[in-house]
Amino acid sequence: MKGLELSERFYRACGEPMLKEQFFDLLPYLAVGLFGSGSECFGFDDEISRDHDFEPGFLILLPGEDVVDRRSAFLLERAYARLPKEFEGVSRSLVSPVGGARHGVLRTAEFFAEKVGAPDGVLSVSQWLTVPEHALAEAVNGKLFFDGSGEVTRIREGLAAYPEDIRKKKLAGNLLLMAQSGQYNYLRCIRHGEAGAAQLAAVEFAKATIETVFLLNRVYQPYYKWSFRAMRALPRLSLLAETMEYLLTTGNEPDTVETKYDLIEDAASDIIEELQRQELTDAICGDLEKHAYSVNDRIADGDIRNLHILSAI
Repeated sequence: MKGLELSERFYRACGEPMLKEQFFDLLPYLAVGLFGSGSECFGFDDEISRDHDFEPGFLILLPGEDVVDRRSAFLLERAYARLPKEFEGVSRSLVSPVGGARHGVLRTAEFFAEKVGAPDGVLSVSQWLTVPEHALAEAVNGKLFFDGSGEVTRIREGLAAYPEDIRKKKLAGNLLLMAQSGQYNYLRCIRHGEAGAAQLAAVEFAKATIETVFLLNRVYQPYYKWSFRAMRALPRLSLLAETMEYLLTTGNEPDTVETKYDLIEDAASDIIEELQRQELTDAICGDLEKHAYSVNDRIADGDIRNLHILSAI
C-alpha cells in the first residue's frame, strides 16, 4: 500500500471520528491531509523508502491563534498523539505530542512559511524567481482530505503553477544553458581533450533540459532524486528522460561522443518543436540560444523581461 493511501485510510478510520467527536466546533477551521516532504507525498514511495518516516499519519493544519487558540491547539496535539499506535499492521513513529516534522498538528502559516517563505502563500516576483522549485512542489503535492474553511485549498491553488511570465523567464534561462553546455561546449571540450569538462557540459545540459521539460509541462520539478521518476510520468517529452539518463551515465570514449552529441541535438529539436507548439518562440532555427532570447522577448512584464536572462536560474 502506498503511504498516501495508508494516510487517508488512517484518517478516515481514526482521525476523522476523533475530530468529529472531540473537536466538532473546530472543524470549520481545520484542514487535514498529507503533503510536503517525503516520497509518499508524491506517490514515489516503495519498499526501499519505508526505512524511515513511513507510518500512518497526517497533517492537521490550523489557522492563527486569533481563531484557534493555544489551548485548543494543545488539546488537538494530545488527541492526535493518542490515536492508535498501529494501523493495518504499520506502526506509528514515536514522536512528541505535537507530531513530527511531516505529521501532526501545525499552523497553516508555519507550514507555508517554511515551504515557500510566505505564511499566506502569496509570493512576490522576487520570491517566484528564487524559491526552490522542489519546495513549491512540496507545497502543492499529496492530497487534502478535508478543508473546513477552504483556506488551505486556496493557498495551494495559488501556488499550483508558475505565473506565465515567471515560467517564460525560467524557460529562457534554461534554454540558454542548454545551448551553451550542450550545443556549444560539449564538443569543444572533447576537442580540447578535456573529458571531465565535457562530462560536466553533458551534466549541465541534462539538468537544464530536465528543468525545461517540467516547465513545458507546467509541473514543478521535485527534489532531484525523484526527477527522473516524475519526468517519465509527464504527458509531454517524457521520452527525453531516457536520453538524459544516457548522457549522464555514459562516458566520453571516442565511439560514444558522436552518439551523445547527436542525442543532444535531437533533444534540442524536440524542445524547439514543443516551444513552437506552445507558441513560445518566434525563432525558426535549431539554435537554442536564439529561442531563449525569443522566449524572453515574449514576457509581458517589462521589469521581468529586462532582468538578466539567467536571473531565474
